[in-house]
Amino acid sequence: MHKNHSEIKNESRIRHRYFLLLLAMLIILFAVMILSFWVGYYPLSPVQVIEAFLSKFGYEGEILPQAVTIFWSIRLPRILSAAFIGAALAVAGSTYQGMFRNPLVSPDILGVSSGASLGAAFAILCGASNAVVQAAAFAGGTAAVAASYLISRKSAHSQTLSLVLTGSMIMALCNAGVTMIKYVADPNDVLQQITFWLMGSLTKTTMDSFAWSAGPMIVGLAVILILRWRINLLTLEEEEAKSLGINIRRYRLIFIVASTLLSASAVCLGGLIGWVGLMVPHMARSLVGADYGRLVPASAMLGAGYLVLMDDVARSVLSMELPLGVVTSIMGAPFFVYLIIKKKE
Repeated sequence: MHKNHSEIKNESRIRHRYFLLLLAMLIILFAVMILSFWVGYYPLSPVQVIEAFLSKFGYEGEILPQAVTIFWSIRLPRILSAAFIGAALAVAGSTYQGMFRNPLVSPDILGVSSGASLGAAFAILCGASNAVVQAAAFAGGTAAVAASYLISRKSAHSQTLSLVLTGSMIMALCNAGVTMIKYVADPNDVLQQITFWLMGSLTKTTMDSFAWSAGPMIVGLAVILILRWRINLLTLEEEEAKSLGINIRRYRLIFIVASTLLSASAVCLGGLIGWVGLMVPHMARSLVGADYGRLVPASAMLGAGYLVLMDDVARSVLSMELPLGVVTSIMGAPFFVYLIIKKKE
């Protein structure tokens, strides 16, 4: 009886600590997003931010028109995009790490980033508008994952191994396609556009492009958040999970579809932004543990805050803006080395 009471007390303490941690993450995320309006060639003070926001709702105080334009047309879509992309990649990464029972897995394991790159590169080569490039990237990413999944279904090996192998094959094929497009592209114009897109950036983000990608991201996040505790079951061996009466194939497909929505939407909005889906779940795991009921919300919060912060670094560390994908890679590579050394130990 004393033991049961002790366990209940301990569980209550863990739950309380987790709630406070999530609340702290939410406050920090909000603070980072507000402070991000200061960063850039034209800093906006907190008062200007509030006045620019209220200007859409009838406020008629003394405020510069440039401040209103910068707030609504440049900073707000960029900051919201960074937060959503960070959350989407982090949640997709944590889901795949649990599903494949491998802590070194990232969201592009099934070829979503490579497929999106091929779609975007082809659209840029054809002289398409930004909206069409975004749609082509989304279509390419989802098609690559669909191909990986359908081919793996025909394999005689375990589906987890088959998915990884077919994902690697699709990735290599799409990368070859991107290389071919870069080879035939006009080096004075088209090649530069493709290279810039592949480096990852939020420079051209607008409220329209954000709204287009936010829908699939919200759907993917909602599905994974609602079913997140079932990811714990996918971390079990397949035979053990089946003995518990769990339909592994169905849940794996649901999580692959949801994670693909997240990853493809993130890539089509911001280009290739690597390492977020690998790093952030590890940071969240060190704070809240390996239970996916707690890990998924923590990953979303941390991912959003981390990418907003990295975008601030990208547009403030030098006089010229750095590509966001380059900044996340510079931060991610040492972290990956640390993970490998830690695993060996």
